[in-house]
Amino acid sequence: MPADESDSSSSTDPAGVARWLSVDVVEEAGDWQAFGDVAALAARAAAAVAGTPDLISLSLANGRSEACVALADDAGVQVLNRQYRGKDKPTNVLSFPAPGRPAGIEPDDPRPLGDIILAQETVAREAREQCVSPEHHFQHLVVHGLLHLLGYDHETDEEAEAMEALEIAILARLGIANPYEGEIDRRAVIQS
Repeated sequence: MPADESDSSSSTDPAGVARWLSVDVVEEAGDWQAFGDVAALAARAAAAVAGTPDLISLSLANGRSEACVALADDAGVQVLNRQYRGKDKPTNVLSFPAPGRPAGIEPDDPRPLGDIILAQETVAREAREQCVSPEHHFQHLVVHGLLHLLGYDHETDEEAEAMEALEIAILARLGIANPYEGEIDRRAVIQS
């Protein structure tokens, strides 16, 4: 059961331009205080994704869309990672795309994209290890999860390069440095 729910809609940018992507943040477990205003951070990440030229065409195909960002702890994410991916360990982010428009959703309602689940201890540890702020790493993982919900993946080198290029461009819109710069294995940062 959620401990706290925050509607962090990113349906408009600061200038009031309509956006096609919004997020809701649900705090399930973990101590997320060190990350600051997670609802605002997730909303800014979603707005940056929505404003990316390569992704704007998705708004025409999908109409308004929304995703849920669930804030969990390592134990909860480990259970999901074991159940759905066969990996009995926590990971930083899991993404679960929605199967389509569920019954009962009105045509004018936002289309559910799916759920992104973050593991607090793993995200905090990675931020320390990478010498980046918890806020920036949090936003990077929200962007990463949203790209998965939009159909991007990193199973092959070509897919990884395309997804990372989008992540880097989106993060630059947020004023966040390239998280892959200087990495020997550029995909080691993202375990999802």
